Formats: sequence, C-alpha cells, structure tokens
Amino acid sequence: MRLINLDSCQPGVKLGKTIYNENGQILLTKGIELTDHLIERLIRLNIFTIYIEDEVSEGIEIIESIPEELRSEAVNVVTEGLHTIAELNTSNVKGMIKTGRAIRTFQKIFKDILTSLTENRQALNLLATTKAQENHVYTHSVNVAIYACQMGIENGFPLKNIEELGLGAMLHDVGKLFIAPEILNKPGKLTEKEYEHVKSHTDLGFDILRKVHEIPLPVSHCALQHHEKIDGSGYPRGLEGDEIHRYAKILSISNVFDAVTSHRPYRRAILPHKGLELLYAGNGTQFDSRQLELFKGCIAIYPQGMTVKLNDGRTGIVTEYSFNAVGRPNIRIISDEEGQQVKPYEIDLYAKDHLTVEIVGADTLL
Repeated sequence: MRLINLDSCQPGVKLGKTIYNENGQILLTKGIELTDHLIERLIRLNIFTIYIEDEVSEGIEIIESIPEELRSEAVNVVTEGLHTIAELNTSNVKGMIKTGRAIRTFQKIFKDILTSLTENRQALNLLATTKAQENHVYTHSVNVAIYACQMGIENGFPLKNIEELGLGAMLHDVGKLFIAPEILNKPGKLTEKEYEHVKSHTDLGFDILRKVHEIPLPVSHCALQHHEKIDGSGYPRGLEGDEIHRYAKILSISNVFDAVTSHRPYRRAILPHKGLELLYAGNGTQFDSRQLELFKGCIAIYPQGMTVKLNDGRTGIVTEYSFNAVGRPNIRIISDEEGQQVKPYEIDLYAKDHLTVEIVGADTLL
C-alpha cells in the first residue's frame, strides 16, 4: 500500500488502512472502494492523506509504532483525565481522590506505551494510523507522550525519569482546556489579544498541576516550560539554555514536530522530513542541539508508503527502513530517470552499492 493525497484520489480506489475517529471507532474499513461521496466526507473530517492499495505498492506493509487499540485507549484516558484535573477543586476531598485515580490511570497507560516501544524497536511513524480528530488536544497529548517516551529511552533515562517525562507529556497542554475552542481552532490569524490568551495555557496548566500532590514538580514544569526556547525567545518566562528543565527541552521538540505534522482546522499537516527541516532551522536557538539529534535518529523521516524522488531522477515508494538508518530506507523503484514507468524493483539506500543515491524530494503523490 502507499500514501496519497486525498485531493488526487479517484473514485474506485481501494482503501489500504482502516480509518478511525479519535475514540477508536471505525469510520471506514480497509478494502472498501472509495466513492465521490466518501472522499468528500473524509475531506469534511479534515482527513487529507490516506493509504490505498494498488498494483505498484502491492505487498508494502505499514508498521504502526503503537497498536491502534493502545493509542485509542490512551486518547480516551487522556480525554477523561485532563477534564478531571481541569475541574479539580483542591478543597474538595472527593475531587482530589478522583484526580489521584486519573493520575494512576495516566501512569498505567504510559507504562503500556513504554512496553510497546521497548519491545518493538523501530523508527516512530505516527502517520501509520489515519484518524478523524474532533479535538486535537487529546490526540496531540498522546502523540507527544509517544515521542517523549522514545526520547527518554534514547537519552538513557532511568525508568522513574521516563515515567515522569511521559506523565508530563500527557499533561503538558492541560491549560488549553481553559482556552476557548473557537480561539484554539480559529482558521485565520489570531489577534494579539487572542494570542496572549492562548499563551496563558502554560501558566494555567502549571497552576493546576502543582496543586495535585500525586504530581511531581518536574511534571508540572512540563506544562509551564514546553514553549520555552534555548535562546530565551520562548514563553512564559523567557528562560535560556540550562534554565529550561531537560524534560521541557524534549517536549519542546516533540510538541512542535507533532503540531506541524498533524492536521489542524486552520492548516494542513506537512510531511515528516519537512517537519524535521523546520526543527533544524531552530537548531541551537529554539531547540537543544543534542536532543534534536537524538530525535532525528528515532523518527521515520520517510515513512513506509511515501513516494520519494531520488537524486538520479528515479521515483519510488518507501518499503521499509532500519531503526539505525532512518534517512536511508529501502525503496521500490516505479519510474526511471526519464519518468517512464518501469517494472518495480527494490534498492536499499543503506547498502554500499547505493551510497551515492539520495532522496531529494518526497510527496504523498506519484
């Protein structure tokens, strides 16, 4: 199967992967033939890329970094838990008990994510599951937690610190529950007043999390500091360098990468390699250089099913990649240097006889 842009999708195309809503319920089942009506429906749901099955991509399997069932369960846990915490009244004993239960549920689901990533060592590809999102805050929080978990592993953190980082990632945007949805999802440019209101989510999140006894202070600082930048240009405190907590340095990268590679009501997603380019534009100024290098090493820059252009003019589809060589995957060549279709064959960009061949462009389209 391969990834295509829905704008170019023609009726009769066979869907390659099941499409879910954010609660994990099936919207469209793998194998269904798409009609004009179904294509229009998907676009209305802000789904712009899908996996399809066709002859040139036959046999290409898309590996999910996290099983869909686990991701959906995590989104449900985060949705319920964030609302429980946001409604917290510290003078209410029942409210504190309910919040304590929510935190333990967060911790349990994160341990399941950690176990999954540890047992299935592969570059992270969160494009593998196509979902319709009604409220991106919850799915975003889970995605950031997945990236942060892998970063904790790459940093060699002890288990206690990885679990703290994961909890901080799941809770980092709790303050956005106090921001009006019409502002968060505004399709146009925010006014200065609206932008200042959105920025307040960091302080709002910190203020509520630090009141919860079960939450370690570094976790609360994940909510406060995840928009801080290395050069001091971030918010809310304008912290610089090592004034920023190490968890927040990781979340800053994970937060931006997931935000730009996920669809939003006000803009479309960009592809992973473009998201990484955006991060590297802020290398050493906005983002910590060491953490950025670690992040690059564990992300599927060119996910399976993506169409790529090589420096010798050939076009192909990514079939698989090695965890240790995410930028040099296996490619199924489908057209030659002149753009003429050929009988598909595979090359390994990591192999010695292909080291001069490089990916120079990528798209969801052939």
